[in-house]
Amino acid sequence: MEAYLDNAATTRASESVRAIVTEALGTNYGNPSSMHRKGMEAEKYIKDAKDIIAKTLKVEPKEIVFTSGGTESNNMALVGTALANRRAGNHIITTRFEHASVYNPLLMLEEFGFRISFIDVDDNGQVDLDQLLSQICDETILVSVMYVNNEVGAILDIAGISRAIKAKKPNVIFHVDAIQAFGKLKIFPKREGIDLMSVSGHKFHGPKGSGFLYIKDKTKVKPIIYGGGQQKDMRSGTENVPAIAGLGVAVREIYEDHEVKVKKMYELKEHLIKGLQEIEGVTVNAIFADQTNLSLEEAIHKTAPHVVSASFAGIRSEVLLHALEDKGVYVSSGSACSSNHPAISGTLTAIHVKPELLDSTIRFSFCVNTTIEEIDYALAALKELLPVLRKYSRK
Repeated sequence: MEAYLDNAATTRASESVRAIVTEALGTNYGNPSSMHRKGMEAEKYIKDAKDIIAKTLKVEPKEIVFTSGGTESNNMALVGTALANRRAGNHIITTRFEHASVYNPLLMLEEFGFRISFIDVDDNGQVDLDQLLSQICDETILVSVMYVNNEVGAILDIAGISRAIKAKKPNVIFHVDAIQAFGKLKIFPKREGIDLMSVSGHKFHGPKGSGFLYIKDKTKVKPIIYGGGQQKDMRSGTENVPAIAGLGVAVREIYEDHEVKVKKMYELKEHLIKGLQEIEGVTVNAIFADQTNLSLEEAIHKTAPHVVSASFAGIRSEVLLHALEDKGVYVSSGSACSSNHPAISGTLTAIHVKPELLDSTIRFSFCVNTTIEEIDYALAALKELLPVLRKYSRK
């Protein structure tokens, strides 16, 4: 048997996504900038995808810019906003547990004279809002906060954070990395006070290399890719029509019967956590465990439905990951984007995981197609492997 529990890293593209990608590659393969029929057929894929996304978010199609995925969307939002608003100020605020595609562009901007403030989060991944507000000053132009943390599944109160920021300084631009939130939560940027929002298609059964940035109308963002002026000069380059077509289908599909899909993932999450809590030496991270007035189900529902972070005392995460892999169980030791540069997780440090557990943590993540049998198989593998690995590690 096989248990793929690394869906926060990537998901399998759905059959209908694969079908429309193939169609756009092999049948309607024209350049969407061409004036002839082939070009118009290709352009229709882009228009249809934009309409689907705009309707889902309750925004205008003109506010959607297609990108190659989450990393480009985050870079466009951060670098583009910083460059476009430099005369207004040079101060940017973010948190201490952002994804590398936010953290590293900000470090680059720091080299170019921007001042970056990093805000603390608590053990459950919630932002210290008082600290954030205390950092806002005349020079603050941008605040960037993720919606759902990719390593531990913490959900941030985006609407509340936005209200507090805008109350203190209305013209601050608010960027949200929604890469792990989109498809799992219902998101309405205008209602939640979001000015910029990044999304990646392969996190919800769309193609890799697909994504978009929501840019609220009249928000000042400078392009970071120049060329032929496609997408109204915001992102030059011939559009990746097959990926965009697949992205549109994936967005439509993931929000069909959405409540049913989310309920199923929460049931899987609760089942896995209960199983993990029965195993000696296992700590589940960031599930509001310190709030004794909450039942486990209530605590779980305060987090994202698809991510579980667990620490396994006495065993290095890399060792456990490969031992599980040998049994056909696929998990992650953290963000997939950081796997080629292993280091202690900034997220785990930020939420105050014990030092001895920082290198002993595994991320399990589900999708709408994950089964209870996969969860049970993974738990059985853990119960078999952990005593052996712990015995070996003590030698």
